[in-house]
Amino acid sequence: MKKLPLKGWVQLVGSALFVAGFATLASAQFLDMDEKVFEFIERKYDREARLRVENWQDLMLSSNRIGTLSDREKIISANDFFNQIEWVSDLEHWKKEDYWATPIETLATNGGDCEDFSIGKYFTLSEIGVDTEKIRITYVKALDYNQAHMVLAYYPSPEAEPLILDNINKTILPASQRTDLLPIYSFNGEGLWLAKARGRKLKANSQQSLPQWGEVNKRMLEELTK
Repeated sequence: MKKLPLKGWVQLVGSALFVAGFATLASAQFLDMDEKVFEFIERKYDREARLRVENWQDLMLSSNRIGTLSDREKIISANDFFNQIEWVSDLEHWKKEDYWATPIETLATNGGDCEDFSIGKYFTLSEIGVDTEKIRITYVKALDYNQAHMVLAYYPSPEAEPLILDNINKTILPASQRTDLLPIYSFNGEGLWLAKARGRKLKANSQQSLPQWGEVNKRMLEELTK
């Protein structure tokens, strides 16, 4: 969860977003991480950091080798894997009020907060064959805490009720059973949806890019080309 007041998050959808066309993120190719990438991680962090990232890659490779896993099995695997990580606030962890970490940063430092877990789950599912049109990173208000929060939503079909992957309630439940969450907006590599617009995707000429989302993409590419 975020200590930033909910109003601050809502403003991200308005004036704080910069207009650049919605950033479409290609597959990060985490499945193809090679020895150079792992050596870089070990030099920058430590041996344990390298092992955690290797374990993540092994999870994804294993899921692809099996080849018969259902989407349900895949989302359980991704949810459980990232929910093992210790929750740490951005201010404590990164000395910043708001920092969106790459999956490698989250795993290497063995800490993160709600958006870091959601980003990690998103890219895990993307890498193991879940259609990215089915998954959206979603900003919500956690009503029990009166704070902004981030989860990952999985839509079995375009009109279906989503399943919620969360680090507060670690059980994957339909959105209707998460009455403690109030959705605000959601996004993925293809678009942006506003909850108040009844889930309507913004038109192409209205799409806007989240600065933090672009920065995550930039750092991921830098990590993978070390």
